[in-house]
Amino acid sequence: MNNKKRIVIIGATSAIAEHCARLWLKKQPADLTLVGRDAQRIERVATDLKVRSPESEIRVIQAEFMDPETIDATAGYIVKSGRVDIVLIAHGSLPEQTECQNDLQYCRDALEINGISPVLYAEAFAKEMEKANHGTIALIGSVAGDRGRKSNYVYGAAKGLVTRYTQGLQHRFAGSGVKVVLIKPGPTDTPMTANLKSKGAKLAPVEGVAKQIVDGIESCKLVIYTPNRWRLIMLTIQHIPFLIFKNINI
Repeated sequence: MNNKKRIVIIGATSAIAEHCARLWLKKQPADLTLVGRDAQRIERVATDLKVRSPESEIRVIQAEFMDPETIDATAGYIVKSGRVDIVLIAHGSLPEQTECQNDLQYCRDALEINGISPVLYAEAFAKEMEKANHGTIALIGSVAGDRGRKSNYVYGAAKGLVTRYTQGLQHRFAGSGVKVVLIKPGPTDTPMTANLKSKGAKLAPVEGVAKQIVDGIESCKLVIYTPNRWRLIMLTIQHIPFLIFKNINI
């Protein structure tokens, strides 16, 4: 009988997700399912994790991230093997705001991959976890979703959708055996933020962000700001009156 913790990572090739996987396997061998769009990249991540934890069972699934039927089928296929303990929904991209303003297809894609797709994956697993009355769904949002800003308001709108959705999901499962965690990273040093790094932005180390996520999921926190300072930073930004806010270049 397989008594290993069952963990599913959607968007397993993201740097944050990969470092979370490493931490989980460092704690103890696990039954890990990696879901991604690029088969070669997922296999590379899986190979690295197998070397780090030979006793773990690691599966790879290549899946579509935008099609509702495929998303539903992927979740159903995964839970057929048994109930899931943790689902980390970690995929997304960081679009250029000016491109979103000038190219409506690009804008739509950014909204879908960062907002709609994570919600659909969460909903697909939520109905399965509800049947089992067990498991944790953790969604990676962003501090960008806390207030619309001219520098990234399309991305922020998508992550704002994830925030509101997760709050509703938490309300739905309050008092049940299903836990829901919202993760709000600040700018983190990953390939996705390479453009920000080249402009001199201060980025949090991905290892530290991943550790706070893994620890926060384990303790069933409702919201994880990482690094922690972003909770206060965003609280301040949220409460700046618009008459002042409109003159701030952020």
